[in-house]
Amino acid sequence: MPAPPEGSRGLQLNPKTKPTTTKMKQVIGQVLAEKLDNANYQSERAAMLTKEIADAVKMRLKECDFPRFKYVVQVVIGEQRGEGVRMGCRCFWDAETDCYASETFSNLVLRYYCI
Repeated sequence: MPAPPEGSRGLQLNPKTKPTTTKMKQVIGQVLAEKLDNANYQSERAAMLTKEIADAVKMRLKECDFPRFKYVVQVVIGEQRGEGVRMGCRCFWDAETDCYASETFSNLVLRYYCI
């Protein structure tokens, strides 16, 4: 393996900047508001809409230019009928470098969770 050029550092494992929860929540909130402002629940379209929202959130987060970070986006859509919902997810976590943000969007007929 060739040596790195003089004056340069080798592989940098820890990024210099880290995404902030505040910035991520802003991005998620903007995408949810744009996509769901006047949306109605349609069960046959829910799967496609969750994918569209997750892809849009991931694309916008990548545009924030936090190098060397990967994003996992989970979107849950439910109809507002007075019922509760419980959900959970598990991930391997490095408290030094990893972070998360979540946002909820609700209107009269829908409730969306994005993590």
